[in-house]
Amino acid sequence: MRYLTLLKGIRADTPPPDGLFQAIMNLGEEATRAGALLDQGGLAPSAAGARVRVAGGELTTTDGPFAEAKEMLSYAIYQVRSREEAVEWASRFMRLHRDMWPGWEGDVEVLRVMGPEDFGGDAPTG
Repeated sequence: MRYLTLLKGIRADTPPPDGLFQAIMNLGEEATRAGALLDQGGLAPSAAGARVRVAGGELTTTDGPFAEAKEMLSYAIYQVRSREEAVEWASRFMRLHRDMWPGWEGDVEVLRVMGPEDFGGDAPTG
């Protein structure tokens, strides 16, 4: 099963503490060696993005930034055996933030990526 994790938080006014990025890279290397981590990356602030919406039959595009207090900061895609395993990788990532950056707050959403097997035998595979 594949899972997408999305880190949401408030962009800090101060830089992350020394060692946090190295600890994140070490965790990423461990997850890659374990065959769990497929991809990861940081996300630019919403000011660099856009939102495309359909509502009331109308299609609208809105340039960022968006009003939400928390922004999506990064993502990772895992190939794991269970939701619990994906949650464990996300928890380890968040523990690094908790332990190394006192006062920082955020959350990770863990979402299963659906595949053709979720749509029955008639679903296209490519």
